[in-house]
Amino acid sequence: MAKFNAREAGVGLIVPALVIGVWQLVSMKGWVNPQMLPSPLAVLERWIAYLLPVQPYSPEQGSWLLWAVSGELIVDALGSLYRVLVGFAIGAALALPLGLVMGASQTVYAWLNPLMQLLRPIPPIAYIPLSILWFGLGNPPAIFLIVLGAFFPVLMNTIAGVRQVDSIYLRAARNLGASGATLFVRVILPAAVPYILSGVRIGIGTAFIVVIVSEMIAVNNGLGFRILEAREYFWSDKIMAGMITIGLIGLIIDTAVNQLNNHLLRWHRGLEN
Repeated sequence: MAKFNAREAGVGLIVPALVIGVWQLVSMKGWVNPQMLPSPLAVLERWIAYLLPVQPYSPEQGSWLLWAVSGELIVDALGSLYRVLVGFAIGAALALPLGLVMGASQTVYAWLNPLMQLLRPIPPIAYIPLSILWFGLGNPPAIFLIVLGAFFPVLMNTIAGVRQVDSIYLRAARNLGASGATLFVRVILPAAVPYILSGVRIGIGTAFIVVIVSEMIAVNNGLGFRILEAREYFWSDKIMAGMITIGLIGLIIDTAVNQLNNHLLRWHRGLEN
């Protein structure tokens, strides 16, 4: 697995630090309306208030730990993360086997590809009216939209991965007497893994985009809902606090997926450790 590189991480923080510094300078100089663009310190203050529990702790409330994680930010972040993970898991579980079959079988590909190409350009947001009509309000329509958002990146990358397997590998395996099942499991699937993981990474990013939109429409909690609520009251600092939280969660998940990618593909890159 790729080791943590402190120097690389430090270099990566330079640009965000410069952006925050310029942002704070612009705010201090009064060049922008603070209601339109609050200062980083104001956003940080709101983010901390958003993170902390609303009510002071009382022993009658029960566990201190449950009280400590009862802040709006934690509850909203967990709600959004739950929808993303469930929706992505369902979407990927549907897309992966279908993509493997479509990639491996020209007949199945010929039958299903026109339908997939017809549905793929339709953005999940376009399904919002139907999702509410079919599932009502709450988690089901939001998860349905996330499934759609995650499904096609994983599907298309899986198909591409299977169809791009080098014919040299296939001929070599056949010459060694590999059966069809062995050829698929031991050659085609491992060779397609880089494409599949790329689809997973794109699918998770799409799922985050969709969950924020769906929470603004169909549910009454989550980061998307809270951003929309803040817009109603013109709390621009809370809007930005929610946006930054989304970015941080996305960064953490993307880093974890990238580390998993590096670990699973160390053979592909010629790494032993």
